[in-house]
Amino acid sequence: MRFTNRLALAISLAASFTFASISASAETIRIALGTQDTTINCATGGLLIRELKLLEKYLPKDGKYKDAKYEIEWKNFTSGAPLTNEMVAGKLDFGAMADFPGSFNGVAHEAAGKRSIFISVLSGSIKGSGNGIVVPAASPVQSLAELKGKTISVPFASTSHGMLLRAVKAQGWDLDKDVRIIAQAPEIAGSALKSNRIDAHADFVPFAELFPNRGFARKIYDGSQANAPTYHGTLVDEAYAKKYPEIVVAYLRAAIEADSLIAAEPEKYSELIEKLTGIEAEVNYLFHGPLGLQTRDLTWKPEYRQATATAIETLKLLKRTDRGLDVKTFINDTYVREAFKQAGRNYDTALKDYAPLPLNAKDAVSGKPITDFKHLAQIWVRGEPLVRHYTSFKDALAELQKLEEAGTDIRAIYAQASDSGIKLLANQAWFVQGNNGQLDAFLLKEQAETFAKQNGGKALAFSALRGQAIASR
Repeated sequence: MRFTNRLALAISLAASFTFASISASAETIRIALGTQDTTINCATGGLLIRELKLLEKYLPKDGKYKDAKYEIEWKNFTSGAPLTNEMVAGKLDFGAMADFPGSFNGVAHEAAGKRSIFISVLSGSIKGSGNGIVVPAASPVQSLAELKGKTISVPFASTSHGMLLRAVKAQGWDLDKDVRIIAQAPEIAGSALKSNRIDAHADFVPFAELFPNRGFARKIYDGSQANAPTYHGTLVDEAYAKKYPEIVVAYLRAAIEADSLIAAEPEKYSELIEKLTGIEAEVNYLFHGPLGLQTRDLTWKPEYRQATATAIETLKLLKRTDRGLDVKTFINDTYVREAFKQAGRNYDTALKDYAPLPLNAKDAVSGKPITDFKHLAQIWVRGEPLVRHYTSFKDALAELQKLEEAGTDIRAIYAQASDSGIKLLANQAWFVQGNNGQLDAFLLKEQAETFAKQNGGKALAFSALRGQAIASR
């Protein structure tokens, strides 16, 4: 080959590589995220990141991403199953969902010759709170045991479905003979409960609290009674994560900031969630506020890893799959560890921390710091930006009476369950009035009656407690 020809070829190849390099650096990168806005414990992995534009804040802008253009696409879903369908079809890169549908997401990807990985937790409960069972408000049923022979609806393949199956098993019931379980989405179940067309309904966050808060249902079972850990987290297509690891870390940096923001101002962001989803702020606060029903946590606690393994086994039981998943590789904490490192936080320290969001507040009556959280009560007055806190429910009840007599609109009153410690909507709770006048709160009538029998006192529904307080004035 003549020198001039070799020189021309070299120039041509150099130009080609230069063009390829420019093309790569100027790549338009899609970031397609599926979220569940009404499943409010996904908020720090979806809604808040989207609305506060936190992802844009952390996306890489140097190195191989120097000239990259990003196309961020958000799509909202009401449950995990349709979200999984779009991930498997390649229409989404990220997806937020619970342990049960998340495990099915992994199975569905493998069935399609692909892989998805669980990269972080967003919010959960090692006790199982978040899932629950409700009955129509006028139903005489007070406990799960009374539903034998009845029909219970549930969103199939949801985390609440897994909870229901475990709860039924704990009762010693035969699934084919002792109870009838049917598929029903939350929006359909709401209407069925209002019209008494269903005996009971099992559901995930926030519906076991939302329906009672709206007045047409009553919670008779909390997932913590099954002692089965549950969580919502984020998955990503594994091939996408390997190609763009910096983007996955940027997403998790955004989730960490969203978590910090709602921890600092739970009332403010509970209001924002209501504005965008219609889920009342008082229900959002029930989950996201101090000592909330669930704990926001991005780390892979052993209990959440076990919940994933249990979900996979439950899928087999339901004959939704005959495949298994290797939890050790399906759950990948590499990216969240890097996100913690970049955020200046210690992942291993957070991994060992099981504490809920703490309450640092003063009693609204005495002004003294609150140190007893077992008998804590809270009142959220409509129009007030912050929730009021009370060391004793007895004091809160007296304050509630004054507020209502003054015509004040009360958004919600909360209590902490004396046995499980979970946060309750007080108007749905049962109380034991001790011989010393102290009030202990419980989710269920039978729990209150058992406590009263063992410790003395009288079990009262909230309405009876209110009537007694009014009569004594």
